[in-house]
This record gives sequence, C-alpha cells and structure tokens, in this order.
Amino acid sequence: MATFQSLGVGSGMDLASLVTQLVAAERAPKQTQITTQQSQVAVQISAMGSLKGALSSLQSTLSPLKLAPSFNVFAAKSSDEEVFTASALASAQSGSYDVRVLQLATAQQISSAAYESGASTVGTGSLTLAVGEESFTVEIDSESSSLAGIRDAINRAEDNTGIRATIVNGTNGSHLVLTAQETGAANAISVSASGGDGGLDALTYPSDNASNYTVAREALDAEIEIAGVLHTSASNTIKEAIDGVTLTLRKADPDNTLSLNISRNLDTLTTRINAFVTQYNSAASTLASLQSYDAATQKAGPLLGDPLVRNIESNLRRELGRPIDGLTGDYRTLSSIGITMKLDGKLELDQAKLREAMEADFQAVQRIFSSENGVAVRLDSIVSPHLSADGSIANRNKSLDDRTKRLQDDQAALDARMQVIEQRYMKQFTALDSLLAQLQSTSLYLGQQLANLPKIGKE
Repeated sequence: MATFQSLGVGSGMDLASLVTQLVAAERAPKQTQITTQQSQVAVQISAMGSLKGALSSLQSTLSPLKLAPSFNVFAAKSSDEEVFTASALASAQSGSYDVRVLQLATAQQISSAAYESGASTVGTGSLTLAVGEESFTVEIDSESSSLAGIRDAINRAEDNTGIRATIVNGTNGSHLVLTAQETGAANAISVSASGGDGGLDALTYPSDNASNYTVAREALDAEIEIAGVLHTSASNTIKEAIDGVTLTLRKADPDNTLSLNISRNLDTLTTRINAFVTQYNSAASTLASLQSYDAATQKAGPLLGDPLVRNIESNLRRELGRPIDGLTGDYRTLSSIGITMKLDGKLELDQAKLREAMEADFQAVQRIFSSENGVAVRLDSIVSPHLSADGSIANRNKSLDDRTKRLQDDQAALDARMQVIEQRYMKQFTALDSLLAQLQSTSLYLGQQLANLPKIGKE
C-alpha cells in the first residue's frame, strides 16, 4: 500500500494533501460538536467549583454564630499588666475584682560551698536528690567525683525529677548550683549522701552544717488576694481562683490594689459577625456573576437560568429578612441590630448599631443568630444540604463528570472512525494513482508510436 510520502508519485498530484483535507472536512462537524460540548462542560465544572467555594466560605462563618455557647466569649483585663495578666474562657462570668499580688511563686535555688575549680574532687558514693516527694539517685565514682563530674551526673540522670545542676565561678572559687525546675513551696530541694569516702556529705541539704549551701532563692508559693480572699498557688499561672479565668502573675506588688475586669468580648463577636457579612456578600457576588447577562456583549454567566443557583439565592435572601420567632422588644431582626440589605442584595453592617444592641440586650442578639430558628441556623440549613457528599452540588458534579467521560468516548470513537476513513481514501487514491500512472505510461507509448508513423511511410 502506498504511504503518504509516495501517494501521488504516479499521477504527479498532491494526493496526500487531498486525503488530509477530505478527512478534515469529514471530521469537522462532529469535532466541532464535541469540542463545543467539552468547553461547555468545563465551564460548568468551573462554575460549580465557584458555587461550592462561595457556599463553603459562607458556612465557615455561620458555624460560630449558630451555636449559643459560641457567644460566651469573655475578655479579662488587668489594670496593670506588668503585675498580672488575665484571660477568660466561655465558662467565665462578668464581674470586677480588687486584686493584690502579694508574692510570686519561685523555684528554689541553692549554692554549695566554694571549691577551687570545677575539676576539684568532692568525693564518691551515692547522692539522692529530691524535689518535693520525687527523688532520684546518682552514683558517683572516682571518674565522676569532681565538681564538674557531679554536675554532669545529675543532669544526665534519666530519672531526674526536676533539678538542674550548674557551676558558677566566683571570686572565692567554684560553686555547684542546684535549681528546681518547678516553682512552689512543695518543690523544695533536698540532697542526701551515702557510702563512698564521705566527701559527698558536703553536698547534703538541709544539713546541720550551715556552710554546705547558701539559699539563693526560696521555694515559695504565689500569694494573691482577690476580693479580700487569699489564694495560694505553686505556680504563677493561676486557674483555680476564679472559675473560667486564668491569671498570670508577673511581679509582686503587695502595696497596691489593682483591678480585674471580666466582660463579654464584644470586639471578638463583632469581628465574627462582620466576617459573616463579608462572606455573605462574597457569596452573593458569586451567585450574581454565575447568573449574569451582559446585554452589550450578549455574554451570559455559566449558570444563567439554572434553577439550583436561583433557588439558593432566593432562599438565602428570604431568610435574611424574616424576624425571629419568640423574640419581642426592639431586637428581632438583622436590621434591628445594624445589618441591612442593600438594593443589590448585599448586606451592610453598622458596627456602632450592632454594639449598641449587644450592650442593650445581648441575649436578643445571640438568639437572632443561634436560636432554633435563628438566622445562622436557617442559613446553614439552606447551605449544608448543597455541600453534603450526596447534595445537589456533588450530584451535579457527578453528572458533569459522566458527561466528560461520554465526550471522551465520543472523541475516541471519532478518532477511530477518521482513521478508517483515512485508510479508505488512501486505498481509493492509491488505486487512482496507479491507474493514472498506467494511463500516463500508455499515453507515452502511443505517442512514441505515432511519432514513428511518418518514418514508416517514407521508407
């Protein structure tokens, strides 16, 4: 069979180009149809992705507004944060307290008597160190009997219960310094020695020998007075004094009475509500764009006239304007707390009016969003079904995926059919090319014979 390269050699015609053009002409109508449909499906898939993204972002801002406990956001404020700071959980209650920080919790630190250097030999035997009731023992042999060796043995002990050993060098020599890693009176350090050559007795604490150690810092509990009530704590982070409130002590200031104020964190709630308004407006813009039509350019959005998008948009708008059942008084709707809908369907937030409403009737504002038929609850009930694994968006995407696969099959079938047609044309034009070559050869022969006829007559 002739190839594209040899086709037309006999006839002198560009039959290969002719075959290509004929195949392209037969492919064009169906190929245009498939390509157009593939483009349309791709646009639809992108549009559904935009719709899902817009609704997901909106839903993320509804989550903290549809649950009543999420409104229990409190701020705790110290009048002097150089002395103490405070934070509050949802379980806190509003209130004000007089506070005096009498004493900070400290971790004990003791310093041994002076040795000539860190290399000085102290002794051998066993050292048992304890912080409070937790203890551990290190064995000191001749290789670790120096001050530095004892330091390292303490720090490397796998069962070390919370003592850090260091060497501090001073004008009178080197000192072994032991520091408890936990604050509080119950975490006092003790050291006892046994066995060996007796040299470790110089490191025992407490001891009858007052020269063994100098107490650099006592093990003390924090002491704080709140509303005239004394509270002690082993830590400078106090969580038990006031329910839902954590106090962090920074500096003792027993001579001054400070204030602690706990109130609802309206700034955080305003930020959450503003985020909802922003995301709703973003979703509204997306819905409008998907259904848009530009008369000047005659270009339509990818989901113009789609009932799914139209229903989502109308349902969201409807729920935003409904009052909340069971609420009476001045605050019953979004507009009453400063959230209004503009002519273009987007929301506008008056933060001053919202704050005024929260200060005047916080429970009403909370119920507008999170009651059984609150706005956030109702909007979430509209959005969630569309975003579920078997929701409308997932089903639409599955349908589009199925269409994509069918179009891929159509493309494969078209390619296969065009190959058959191309081979058919090749066969036909190969035969034609051969016939033309034969005719050309016959014509040449006859021409030669006819050219010789006069010569025959003359002879």
